[in-house]
Amino acid sequence: MATQAQAIQTRAIEASALARHVRISPQKARLVIDLIRGQRAEDARQTLRFTKKRAARMIEKVLMSAVHNAERKAEDANESLDTDQLFVSKAFVNEGPRWKRLRPAPMGRAFRYQKRTSHIVVYVTEHRSAAEDRAAAAAAEAAQTGVAGAVKKGLKRIKASQRARGGKPGKGKGGSGKGSKKK
Repeated sequence: MATQAQAIQTRAIEASALARHVRISPQKARLVIDLIRGQRAEDARQTLRFTKKRAARMIEKVLMSAVHNAERKAEDANESLDTDQLFVSKAFVNEGPRWKRLRPAPMGRAFRYQKRTSHIVVYVTEHRSAAEDRAAAAAAEAAQTGVAGAVKKGLKRIKASQRARGGKPGKGKGGSGKGSKKK
């Protein structure tokens, strides 16, 4: 049982972001996305910032969204996350729907052309060693505070989430509290 708990704690945080129907050709976007695959998130951002391609700006937005999603995921799990330890684990561009358009041609005809769109997907993952360090720090904190400290921390977290939802602890709408029984 203890090994399962350790395995769960050492899992690296992974987050993704997706931009759909981006008005750029997938072929052009893939040229830029290939530059950042496997890089640290901050290095990838710098690469995109100084790349003179139109797709770089759009991909940078998706990358930053993925980083913020990872921060949010860690915050929701009540864990600390070092954003310097995030790297781009997966990044790809899929083809979106094509916009069919007509261009006037000589002698009353029309030539058809297509405006291509893309779906840009970026995954960021915490480095394995950083996840292990985070799990070790959490274990050390739990050992230091003991079981009573962990229980207090859990109760504090529950009360904070209930306050965030707008309800008071123990007094929900459904009514398991005092006076909820119909007479």
